[in-house]
Amino acid sequence: MTRSPAPPLPPPKARRRLRETAALTQAQVAERVGVTRETVRAWESGRTTPRGRKREAYAKLLNALAAEAAARRTEPAPTSEPEPEPVPVVVAVRGGSANASASEKATDSLVLPAKPLAARAHGSETEQEQEQEQGQGQERGPKPETGPGTGPGPGPGSEEQPEPESQPVPAPGPIALTPAQAFDALYEFGAPSLVRQTFLLTGRRELARQSVERAFQVAWERWPEVARDRDPVGWVRATAYEYALSPWHRFRLRHRHPEPPPADPSDRTLLNSLLRLPPPHRRTLMLYDGVGLGLPETAAETEASTPAAANRLLRAREALADRLPELADPQVLHRRLAELAATERLRAARPPTVRMGSERRARFRTRAAIAFTVALIGSTALTLRTAPTQYEPPVSPGVTVRGVPPRVAPGALSDEQVELRQKLRDQWQDGPERLTPRLE
Repeated sequence: MTRSPAPPLPPPKARRRLRETAALTQAQVAERVGVTRETVRAWESGRTTPRGRKREAYAKLLNALAAEAAARRTEPAPTSEPEPEPVPVVVAVRGGSANASASEKATDSLVLPAKPLAARAHGSETEQEQEQEQGQGQERGPKPETGPGTGPGPGPGSEEQPEPESQPVPAPGPIALTPAQAFDALYEFGAPSLVRQTFLLTGRRELARQSVERAFQVAWERWPEVARDRDPVGWVRATAYEYALSPWHRFRLRHRHPEPPPADPSDRTLLNSLLRLPPPHRRTLMLYDGVGLGLPETAAETEASTPAAANRLLRAREALADRLPELADPQVLHRRLAELAATERLRAARPPTVRMGSERRARFRTRAAIAFTVALIGSTALTLRTAPTQYEPPVSPGVTVRGVPPRVAPGALSDEQVELRQKLRDQWQDGPERLTPRLE
């Protein structure tokens, strides 16, 4: 019995693009396929791949969405009715719009907006072009009817020329960004929210700014790796959290003195309750209830298993509920965390400043490495120049020989010895006399 081949699926990015083109949410797609929203998120991010009947249902749904998108592209635009004006969509990045309520502004202070980076970098240019096209269409107005006696037009005997068919305008392709532009867009996109999140982790404003700036500096040093990552903001967030929760900050003189707490007593109580949690529990709570990540994503970012992350989350919620019973509801906890982060005026540095700081650190490290290498080469050359060229055996220490009395140091000479020594010295000047043997 042969098994039928699995239906092909588009890449993960194409799956998400098809869903967004059809104006569907992940929950709606999950309801159609018969899975959970976390499963659809994992399929669109590429972490998992559907199998079996779920794969067939998902492939069928994506094919239907692709056919609908192709039909909408090939359908000619109506010329008789004016095009409806686009509805402006305001995405709050730094506190929301002027008409938004305080709770909505606070909720957007922790969650990153879903607008693409390229659109944020060149969104103003695209909007200006669309406004110009709409203005030109309104100035031209509807086309006047032509006929006999109605102005300058062809007469009754002239042949009518067919109007050119309207061709669909191709969608603009992806805009190529330089590395500096892409980094600046990523920084403006994620830095404000990351500073607020890091402040909730540490309770220190200066440390939160330093952590985010250091994380983006590391990201600029490893930009080819970060640019190809599926979640660049998550990469920077993990680096900022690791730096902010490092235990070595306690030895810095600046961090030995506490910073002024929030002015509101409820905010002060909530911040103190957060800081009493262990760092792993605090980080898990921030990612799940503050940022809004799923449990698998939270476990992956904290480098723990899914059951361990769930256990940390439950323990952190229980600890907060014991001190603040009104935070037992996760929705209320998320809103209070966002409000606490929104009340603090935390500003990040400009993107060029961060990039220049990263390049300055890289130059300093390079010069330090070069200086260390030169010093090592110089010391090696000096050692080779002054070292002996042949082996010189060391002088062996004295050893006592058995049976030989030790050598006694000579003392003072007597008068007879002095006279004998003088006589010998005098005789050695002229040489000794030759002795002739005599017979006795």
